[in-house]
Amino acid sequence: MKTLRRISKNRAFVHVFIAVLLVVAAVGLALMAVSPPVVAQRTARPQPLTPKFSQAVAFDVSPAVRNLPPAARPLVLDPNRIVEVRPERRPEGPEVQSKGYSGDGALQAFQAFSPTPAIPAPLLTFEGLSNADNLALYGGRVVPPDPDGDVGPNHYVEIINLVFAVYDKQGNRLTGPTKIGDLWAGFAIPDCTDPSGDPIALYDQLEDRWILSQFTTSGLFDPTKPFWNCVAISTTGDPTGTYYRYAFETTFNGVFYFPDYPKYGVWTNSYLLTSRDFGPTTEYGISVYALEKNKMINGEPNARAVHFFLDSAVVPISQIGDGLLPADIDGTRRPIDRAPAPIVGTMDNDGPYGAPFDALNVYELSVQWRSTPTASLNLTTQLPVASFDSIFPCSPGSRDCLPQPGVAPAQYLDILSYRQRPTWRLAYRNFGTYEAMVTNQSVEALPGVAGVRWYEIRRANGQFSLYQQGTYAPNDGVHRWMGSIAMDKKGDMALGYSVVNGVDVYPGIRYTGRLSGDPLGQMTLGEGVIINGSGSQLTTLSRWGDYTSMNIDPTDDCTFWYVNEYYQITELAAFQTRIASFKLPGCQ
Repeated sequence: MKTLRRISKNRAFVHVFIAVLLVVAAVGLALMAVSPPVVAQRTARPQPLTPKFSQAVAFDVSPAVRNLPPAARPLVLDPNRIVEVRPERRPEGPEVQSKGYSGDGALQAFQAFSPTPAIPAPLLTFEGLSNADNLALYGGRVVPPDPDGDVGPNHYVEIINLVFAVYDKQGNRLTGPTKIGDLWAGFAIPDCTDPSGDPIALYDQLEDRWILSQFTTSGLFDPTKPFWNCVAISTTGDPTGTYYRYAFETTFNGVFYFPDYPKYGVWTNSYLLTSRDFGPTTEYGISVYALEKNKMINGEPNARAVHFFLDSAVVPISQIGDGLLPADIDGTRRPIDRAPAPIVGTMDNDGPYGAPFDALNVYELSVQWRSTPTASLNLTTQLPVASFDSIFPCSPGSRDCLPQPGVAPAQYLDILSYRQRPTWRLAYRNFGTYEAMVTNQSVEALPGVAGVRWYEIRRANGQFSLYQQGTYAPNDGVHRWMGSIAMDKKGDMALGYSVVNGVDVYPGIRYTGRLSGDPLGQMTLGEGVIINGSGSQLTTLSRWGDYTSMNIDPTDDCTFWYVNEYYQITELAAFQTRIASFKLPGCQ
């Protein structure tokens, strides 16, 4: 987002686009996947993190989404005009090059399982938003799409760069495509109406509310302006209705920080928010926020936020990396009263930030919204994990990672595994005797082949442990990356991801899963297909999406809903998205 680049067929060009638009044979590996390497769990030194409390800088109530007027048709429709939304910026320092494949300590052994897939076919798939919607609404197209969504009792809400839509649960579109900025029309912070992106949609099943968000970007072009996180909370359980609109400023100690890559989570008394923040020069750090949930769902203008800034000049950058994920509750069993919210990051000792070992960094955020509020954020533990390689051998450029079929000269897709962070979401569930969280990241699973490393973290009696981990990469030459994982009420897991190879697998969408009693560290159910791609992306930027979303239907706590992107035709930037639902065996 810091530098706008535009692409014609084969080169970048400058274009201002309104605004700126990531079991015997397997026993040994299974045991390795159950727990960390045999080293003592390391305790990080405590960090002196000071909370900063503030109030929303603006508030009002939106018109009903179903009544928003249709956007005016652009005067010019130019499908060759492509804007890169939020070009990924690194903290200061050289890029780390691949040192060669060194193995994966949790790689799943597939010969131990039946070759017959047991994973059920999708119950439903339907077409979601696409870059054709951006072309129709903005007159140009964008990369990457960053597909995201969530499911409620009666609706599915999808949001991408730079539009959103509401569907019923049969796949019928009820509203949209709507510009994200139109949700903010007439708001006191006009920057919220810009097509800025990096959006998130969440359903809060504890309160029957929807959360839609985006950040602002105009401060990138005007150094006198701050940035804001724009957060809309539905006034009822109907996502096509009205929303309470809030804006929270991201300034810290007088510095205007750009809140890159914002990620949200539902907790008991707060909405959680993390971002990777860049100042005007070399300033960099990770922000962790809690937003005052009770006041926001009741539409009170003075809703508060608490902000912790993990400054890379103070906190070792290996402990914060390129982002932290906040816990996001699935199911209806709440965490025990006043339980702190987990915030998780990853680190790779072969990565760019000098990590001493491969690990999960686990923070705990506690907030009490009293008349005089209190809050704390502490690095509770570091959980060593089985070795992995996050630095993929990309060439010729650092984003030219995964080849596509049928393209000459070759065009690649970015894996983003070099980002030292887990991939959306950190799905949380309370099982009574313990709490479980699952998340994942992309890795070099086999030499020159992308796979998905996934983790289950548990908290029992206040203590965290790594219960199991695995790397999913069937040895078939297909790259699997950009995953999202969640658990149903039985503890079964489903993992969705993108697939591609350079021969005959076009960018498409697949999924796998495991049952709660299966061998630890293994996705045992084989692989299902949501949709096979039939085309490749031709932009020279190589950008693929930055995140996808696997969610659980609150009506039965069994049905998984997944959204991701794919290509149907080989074209400059013609991404489409597909939404699917499915259940794993035995969950009723």
